[in-house]
Amino acid sequence: MVLRLSKLFLRTLREDPVDAEVASHRLLVRAGYIRRAAPGIYTWLPLGLSVLRRVEQVIREEMAAIGAQEVHFPALLPKEPYEVTNRWTEYGDGIFRLKDRKGADYLLAPTHEEMFTLLVKDLYSSYKDLPLSIYQIQNKYRDEARPRAGLLRGREFIMKDSYSFDVDDAGLDASYAAHRGAYLRIFERLGLEVIPVAATAGAMGGSKSEEFLHPTEIGEDTFVRSAGGYAANVEAVTTVVPDDIDFSTAPAAEVLDTPGTPTIDTLVEASNRLVPRSEADGGAWTGADTLKNVVLAVTLPTGERQIVVIGLPGDRGADLKRVEANIGRFLPVAGEIALEAANEDDLKKNPLIVKGYLGPGLSLDEPFLGLEGAAKLLYLVDPRVVSGTTWVTGANEAGKHVYGLVAGRDFGWDGVIECTEVRAGDEAPDGSGPLETARGIEMGHIFQLGRKYAEALELKVLDQNGKQVVVTMGSYGVGVTRAVAALAESNHDDKGLVWPRAVAPADVHVVAVGRGEEIFDTAEKIALELEAAGLEVIYDDRPKVSPGVKFGDAELVGVPTILAVGRGLVDGVVEIKDRRTGEAENVTVDKAVAFVVNAVRNSR
Repeated sequence: MVLRLSKLFLRTLREDPVDAEVASHRLLVRAGYIRRAAPGIYTWLPLGLSVLRRVEQVIREEMAAIGAQEVHFPALLPKEPYEVTNRWTEYGDGIFRLKDRKGADYLLAPTHEEMFTLLVKDLYSSYKDLPLSIYQIQNKYRDEARPRAGLLRGREFIMKDSYSFDVDDAGLDASYAAHRGAYLRIFERLGLEVIPVAATAGAMGGSKSEEFLHPTEIGEDTFVRSAGGYAANVEAVTTVVPDDIDFSTAPAAEVLDTPGTPTIDTLVEASNRLVPRSEADGGAWTGADTLKNVVLAVTLPTGERQIVVIGLPGDRGADLKRVEANIGRFLPVAGEIALEAANEDDLKKNPLIVKGYLGPGLSLDEPFLGLEGAAKLLYLVDPRVVSGTTWVTGANEAGKHVYGLVAGRDFGWDGVIECTEVRAGDEAPDGSGPLETARGIEMGHIFQLGRKYAEALELKVLDQNGKQVVVTMGSYGVGVTRAVAALAESNHDDKGLVWPRAVAPADVHVVAVGRGEEIFDTAEKIALELEAAGLEVIYDDRPKVSPGVKFGDAELVGVPTILAVGRGLVDGVVEIKDRRTGEAENVTVDKAVAFVVNAVRNSR
């Protein structure tokens, strides 16, 4: 059926919405694809739903190609399964919780691992039933503290999540590979560039994880890659660790007066003035010679606030995302945490922390602060802090620093954590060359979950020997609404959207430009013939709208082919424009339909 703009539920906007930060948000609202209902929550209008359904169809076809079957769970779920896996607590403030009239607890599902696991447990009991892959396309809910960028970070969103169930790890490897291949085909068909990168499993758990990132400057994820093929989210990058150094002949550490040096820059300047070094001794002091001790406050899922100190080379900044991704194994409870720099109240509760002059102490046997009566704080260090490395660091007294403090001789630590910013030029951990950094949007994430959820929920089957074994699982997600936003973000110009043909709301946008009855009759005839030829057509049949507004709307809406019937009709021609290239061509009326049909079919 031809979509007639005179009847279509559509109102385009001339001005950008005031809350729009990125191009996709501006254009999807202006072109009448979505409307804001609340912060991070959007209503889908007819054109938007059309694009959304096309993205979903590509996903469904590729899921079917690997033998996955579709199911559909409710979004409103009971508390109990999430208590069993401890995620009711671990999610903290990240989920929407509610009670029914009887006081029972529910949540709006942020993800459905528990429900998939329980469903398979309910129906399957033998190895003969496996392998199995099932998926859904469903609304998800997360209580984002700062929803932003339209569909890119919302409180309600649509995700395709699939799960594989296998008897053993070899089966999981095969299921994981099948899903990975399907994801690459999905994004290729959508016309969306993605780069698979190594990632951390985070709260999901599991032994292996990869993200599919769409490179763009507005992306919230930073990733790295090397010319040799290494690629990883910065949270998953591992540092090339230097060798230990023999410190048997290293001189004793010395405390020196360094007044007015609370920052790395002021410490370096003072060191070069007070304790100058010759080239033979290493040359001028730099930030890399200093050990910076960063005080962080971690809010645990239980609500408790814990102080953690991290030691890192002074020429590097702490990357809180990397710390957050890696600190979980050092904390007393699992789950989602909040991490920030310690504030003044935190420091007041730990009065022995001397701001700007904090150091790890002067003895392996003393508490972290190296002071009598000091509280024992969790102390973690960057991987570059290896045994035998020598540092300048705070002496835990205002205006004093320690020179020649040797790691492993003079101070110890509770653990090693990947915590520093990753820089362009750092070496790739696999030896494939220097890293370059980029930003991207996470479009998909796949995990080898292993047996975490199956063990918690007791999903077992009988194997070939009649013995009960725990099923091993994989989890695979694609952001469907996010895909729409990413496609809009990467396919637009200064006039509006420019959809790839695979997801465009129609194949051709027919525009009747002018007032003559013959123009509208010809445009109507062409629109109907195009539809009869199997194309999807938007027809701007509005009788009292100016040519400028009609052309502006056509370019804003972004259908790949625009066919304009107007003044050229006196010469027997119509204008056919490729919205993607901007190239326009006059074609005789009798050949217009065939021209468009061929253009559409050749570009699919």
